[in-house]
Amino acid sequence: MLTPRTALRVALTGLALGLLPGCGTLYVLQAARGEEQLLHARRPIERVITDPRTPAALRATLNDVSAAREFASRSLGLPDNRSYRTYADIHRMYIVWNVVATPEFSVRPREWCFPVAGCVAYRGYFHEKSARRFAAGLAARHFDVLVDGVPAYSTLGRFADPLVSTMLVYGQAELAGIMFHELAHQLIYVRNDSAFNEAFATAVEDEGLARWLAANGRLAELGAYQAATARYLQYVRLLRDAREDLARLYASGVEREQMRARKRARLDALADAMRELEQRQHAPSPYRDWLESGLNNAHLASVATYYDCVPGFERMLREANGDLPAFYARVRELARRPQAERDALVCRDASSAPPSRDSG
Repeated sequence: MLTPRTALRVALTGLALGLLPGCGTLYVLQAARGEEQLLHARRPIERVITDPRTPAALRATLNDVSAAREFASRSLGLPDNRSYRTYADIHRMYIVWNVVATPEFSVRPREWCFPVAGCVAYRGYFHEKSARRFAAGLAARHFDVLVDGVPAYSTLGRFADPLVSTMLVYGQAELAGIMFHELAHQLIYVRNDSAFNEAFATAVEDEGLARWLAANGRLAELGAYQAATARYLQYVRLLRDAREDLARLYASGVEREQMRARKRARLDALADAMRELEQRQHAPSPYRDWLESGLNNAHLASVATYYDCVPGFERMLREANGDLPAFYARVRELARRPQAERDALVCRDASSAPPSRDSG
């Protein structure tokens, strides 16, 4: 079973809605044009379903997604708006490509800051060549970089986000989960705190998908999803342990060449451990592409953004006895607190070192 967590799937396109001057004219134009093209490609889902030219498999998926979309607002308390009530076929594998970058001797991602989305730990491009060109420039300045394809993103409710053809690769169950994740971003979003936002949306995704499948008697799919998640989290633990080891190394003050050699040795050991885990699980690794290209700090940072804070949100939901409105109210209250307080409550494993930020 595929998992959408093999990619950084949320690119926040507030960057297309009034960027800071320092962000660069070309970057503004590519973001605005990409968003415009996506919105132009939208069609109401009900029209696609009733269109006799629509393939049967797509019709079945859209019927399921439409039902999940109603469930999201009716039973999960997620926004009841026009998002994910249209469909856009964009005829490519990914909707955007995200660039993640870290200094050579840091596991903290660089951030880029925008007026609407605030500071985020990635920079998105609608064209892969543009993303790779930008990443190459960062690599030339000795940053560790990652370019990852993204099947979905959220405009935080600024536009009526469509269901996009790039999202269909994951199948009906995980497609519903992606939608719950993106709607969670529209419900609660904290500027300048990617780890908080992504972990909250991931916790909502997991809980929402479990409730959706259970409500429809799809217990076999729920079991398969939970088993796939458990397998996936074994990789997350390996990545987390390596990140913590490297953070200690980078703070040790050893000579640079020795640090570089020890960094490479730890990343090689991580790659070996991930390959061994793939063999034990008898299932393809979700990180095979990363292993083939060679692991670096940026890979470790990207996983941290999504998962460091998830257990804290899961604990908060349990403390609310599974009451989602009460849980959301508690998260909103927490979102108003300073970041240090938020981290102390739900992101206890996150590093306290400040990220490197850029205004464009």
